[in-house]
Amino acid sequence: MTVLLIGGMDSSGGAGLLRDGATLGAMGVPYRVAVTAVTAQSDIRVSAVQPVQPEVVAAQIAAAEDVAAVKIGMLGTAAIAGAVADALPAAPLVLDPVLVSSSGYRLLDAVGQAILIARLLPRAALVTPNLPELQALGRALGQPAGRAVPEIARALLAHGCGAVLVKGGHAEDGEVCEDLLFRDAGAPVAYRAPRLPGSLRGTGCQLASAIAGGLSRGRPLEAAVADARAQVLARLGGRERQLANLVTND
Repeated sequence: MTVLLIGGMDSSGGAGLLRDGATLGAMGVPYRVAVTAVTAQSDIRVSAVQPVQPEVVAAQIAAAEDVAAVKIGMLGTAAIAGAVADALPAAPLVLDPVLVSSSGYRLLDAVGQAILIARLLPRAALVTPNLPELQALGRALGQPAGRAVPEIARALLAHGCGAVLVKGGHAEDGEVCEDLLFRDAGAPVAYRAPRLPGSLRGTGCQLASAIAGGLSRGRPLEAAVADARAQVLARLGGRERQLANLVTND
């Protein structure tokens, strides 16, 4: 049930492979990694990015054996995206389209996005964009700006992915946060939870890697998504309690 994690190293530990590894470690799921880039960043900004040579990324992927699921995060460059597509093992793939950092740093250019759509999207059992990423993918597919969420999700499905989980954390503030799982022509499965105050980096990484961990254990997709969301909500709830304690103790 080993999961192969492909993505960038976040020096802060808040996101990327370190967050992925912490997530799977807490689940008791063994994992291997293929590092695509080394970054220097904090919650505020990305100050440096050093991509790994594509052939080294491919070698890391080849070194992973008996992989039961794959999670892809940051790719960094078009050349790396192509190398990953060439080297991917035949296992369920969760594709987290990391296009821009939380601080606004662009992490994959237009050519890289085109490779992601043409060569990785059709391999994915699940794609997990947040709302800005969904709109960016829609533009890359030639969709008009501001297209409705269901229309872009259906366009992604038409390009070959098995399912699309649209994360609603970037929606306008409200009492409920809703994620939508699109699988076919039917109505999406809606996952709802109370919207918690504040924000926390790395929740998208955690969600996607936890889903991959569930798939590696043979969990059905809808159950794997529900389990992963519960993990993220528990972490966010802990963060909320921590902030409340800081205010109380101030």
